[in-house]
Amino acid sequence: MTSMFRATSWAFKGLQCSSVLLSARMSSKTADRSRPLAGKVAVVTGSTSGIGFAIARRLAQDGAHVVVSSRKQQNVDQALAALQGEGLSMSGTVCHVGKAEDRDRLVATALRHSGNVDFLVCVAGVNPSVGSTLGSSEEVWDKILNVNVKAPALLLSQLLPHMENRGGSSVVLVSSIGAYLPEARLGAYGVSKAAILGLTKTLSLELAPKDIRVNCLVPGVIDTAFSKMLFEDPDFWNHMKGRHGIQRVGQPEDCSGLVSFLCSPDASYITGESIVVAGFSPRL
Repeated sequence: MTSMFRATSWAFKGLQCSSVLLSARMSSKTADRSRPLAGKVAVVTGSTSGIGFAIARRLAQDGAHVVVSSRKQQNVDQALAALQGEGLSMSGTVCHVGKAEDRDRLVATALRHSGNVDFLVCVAGVNPSVGSTLGSSEEVWDKILNVNVKAPALLLSQLLPHMENRGGSSVVLVSSIGAYLPEARLGAYGVSKAAILGLTKTLSLELAPKDIRVNCLVPGVIDTAFSKMLFEDPDFWNHMKGRHGIQRVGQPEDCSGLVSFLCSPDASYITGESIVVAGFSPRL
């Protein structure tokens, strides 16, 4: 009877120990899932307002150290004050992505944190002219293509040596619904955003052997200063609602969760995709 009691006692202690270990493992997994990007470093261009700011905040909330940037120091300072004030891990610098020296500074700023970069999100974009495609000057074409198409590729080429072999690195380019549904007043801009779709496909093939995934966010009409001219135009907005059944203007936060997902381990088998966040789908 005594030996049976001892055996039962040891079995109970063993069960308690196993339960504690299981509970600890489950807690650890829960913590990991609540901060799926912990220990990672993300660079987000055009990230002091609008969609870029929302993405930077979400990536940091999910555990990443985020490097924000935009063309004006005042905007960088304000974004850092707001996000660091929320207890998020952030750094930042001025960066006009169309300028080589600014891209160099952005890369250097990112590497100061840990010497590596895991995620690149290219939000920065310009549209210096409202008008037809053929009415755009050579200067307008050069500026749009330089910032919207060429700069993301050049910045990625600089960061590539620091993203390789990190295990699950991710690039998210940002296009526009105008790539699928061109707006006559935004001719050259729409062409540049269509080019981003092609850049996404090409880079996803090139970088797959390096374990770097490349996907594309395609926002619809989002409530930002950049899109104001569209959603405040009654004719345009009524046309969009009538054609596609959109009931509201999108918010920057509608885009941020998707980008965090695309950077996370949950998206480890997704690359070369262009995902529309517009309240409707422009494709079959």
